[in-house]
Amino acid sequence: MRHAKKGRTFGRLTGPRASFVRNLCNDLIRAGKIETTEARAREIRPKVERLVSFAKKDTVAHRRLVASRVGNDTVVKKLFTEYGPKYAERAGGYLRITKLAEVRKRDATRMARIEFV
Repeated sequence: MRHAKKGRTFGRLTGPRASFVRNLCNDLIRAGKIETTEARAREIRPKVERLVSFAKKDTVAHRRLVASRVGNDTVVKKLFTEYGPKYAERAGGYLRITKLAEVRKRDATRMARIEFV
């Protein structure tokens, strides 16, 4: 039974799933927006929003915390130099998920675009 088990598994084991979600987050931060499935967009949204909230206050502790969760120096730098100051006055809701009219051809999965507001 899956009582009190939150989050999506995406048909992967724990390690590959964590790496997969981390890479999706890194791609979103690097590009500013990505097109992916609805489930993937919903999974990475709270993770990226939490990273942006950490980046709003530029301290050594927050930089180390974000670096441990992201694992990429260029992404950490972009978070703290671009997105942190940009959303300093905003209380939350840094990302927007837009459902697209198209479906993926091979498995008819609904697609969505996730982007920074």
